[in-house]
Amino acid sequence: MEFQISSDELSQLNSACLIVAIGEDGELSAAAQQLDSACDGYLSQVIGAGDIRGKSGDTLLLQQLSGIAAKRVLLVGLGKADERKDNNFKKVVNAALSAVKAIRVNDFSIALDDSAVNDRDCYWRTRILAETLASGLYQFDQLKSKPSDQVEFEAIQIVLAEADVEAGEIAILDASAIANGVATARDLGNLPGNICTPTYLAEHAQALADEYDCIDIEVLNEAQMEELGMGALLSVAAGSEQEAKFIVLQYQGADEAEQPHVLIGKGITFDSGGISLKPGEAMDEMKYDMCGAASVLGTMTSVAELGLDLNIVAIIAAAENMPSGFATKPGDIVTTLSGQTVEILNTDAEGRLVLCDALTYAERFEPASVIDVATLTGACIIALGHKTNALLSNNEALASKLLAASDYSTDRAWPLPLWDEYQEQLDSNFADMANIGGRPAGTITAACFLSRFAKKFAWAHLDIAGTAWVSGKQKGATGRCVPLLAQYLIDLATDSEDDADGCCKAGDCDCHDND
Repeated sequence: MEFQISSDELSQLNSACLIVAIGEDGELSAAAQQLDSACDGYLSQVIGAGDIRGKSGDTLLLQQLSGIAAKRVLLVGLGKADERKDNNFKKVVNAALSAVKAIRVNDFSIALDDSAVNDRDCYWRTRILAETLASGLYQFDQLKSKPSDQVEFEAIQIVLAEADVEAGEIAILDASAIANGVATARDLGNLPGNICTPTYLAEHAQALADEYDCIDIEVLNEAQMEELGMGALLSVAAGSEQEAKFIVLQYQGADEAEQPHVLIGKGITFDSGGISLKPGEAMDEMKYDMCGAASVLGTMTSVAELGLDLNIVAIIAAAENMPSGFATKPGDIVTTLSGQTVEILNTDAEGRLVLCDALTYAERFEPASVIDVATLTGACIIALGHKTNALLSNNEALASKLLAASDYSTDRAWPLPLWDEYQEQLDSNFADMANIGGRPAGTITAACFLSRFAKKFAWAHLDIAGTAWVSGKQKGATGRCVPLLAQYLIDLATDSEDDADGCCKAGDCDCHDND
């Protein structure tokens, strides 16, 4: 499937289906007005007859219109003018896509102008349109004996005014890179635990490094982790037959002297809870406990395709949390890479144990910023539901940049406090700290735990427990928060005044290894 930009006259556009928008109460968008003129007011007649009211997400398919080259015209409703915010725009795009899927054509064209969403420019509209379409067309059928019968579109044309073509072309390049990162994260998340093991994640990371010369990789095994003193991470893997892996990817897009930005992903490829065993219901969804790692690997895919002028380090702490005679027990005390000791009161609070050693390891890179991403706490779902990532940080400037990126990318995050008053919930009689702080403010106390290992750099924590996957009939990984992280890094690269030669610019790159 390929996105194309077109500035052709709408009435002369040869397409299996041309999508244009109308507002509530019959208001025609500029694109719809052009078609209405070409077909002697037929669209106005249809709307006047009440066949479509233009409410948000309404659709009406028309065929073989006189004066219009497209075989079909699909009208999609935008709703009232004051409703046309970011989420409504994505709702409209998804409604149009569902209608086009149903008629099983091989291509379509879509013309959504500035009336489709308030206060957003052509670049944003085109990029979010392409990302939303790519997400809606994603399918995971690799493990089925027969492929899905969903229609595959050969091309999707995004129709823009001539003056907007350059911005649109840049937007679809960026959108394609981000969409590929999202698809990578979704694929990894959707794989079952018997396939997507820590070793599999390491192999995937190696393949990424093999594809791009600007990415180097190092993978530590358990013996190397033990030699370093990663007692917290190894305590999680102790009960599993699967060996833990500590994966470090280094992307160089800027001068070697420039401080890198570090992304850390929680990679628990299956989380049984360990000795603190989880309930059996929906335990299959614990294959998604590595979605933090998946989002980091997806982001690195996007970064490599974008060729950002930054240095970035990705760290994946990968392990499987299983019960066995070797498993860590509640009450055990472990020594972390930092030298701090932890009393493990609940073995199901394992994500923070792998992340704390990864945070300490990140110190060696003298990072400009560190962001960890994790499906960390069920409490996050109680606090924010399934729509929003939780954000906690020890640096206001970093948090502000992430919130701005979350708003622009529509991959929403919301800040929670990280006050010292919560730290006392982690007190232990026998170690420097406990790994849980009780039920109250569980998301915050989990971040408080991590903050004790992030004192030497600007750090932020993204809890994606509520957003990383969808349950029920539409069960599957979402790929969040690849768009947020990619936008954050794009913003950093855009703001940077460093013009030193890096790896590559988007669309002009020699970093692929084609041997």
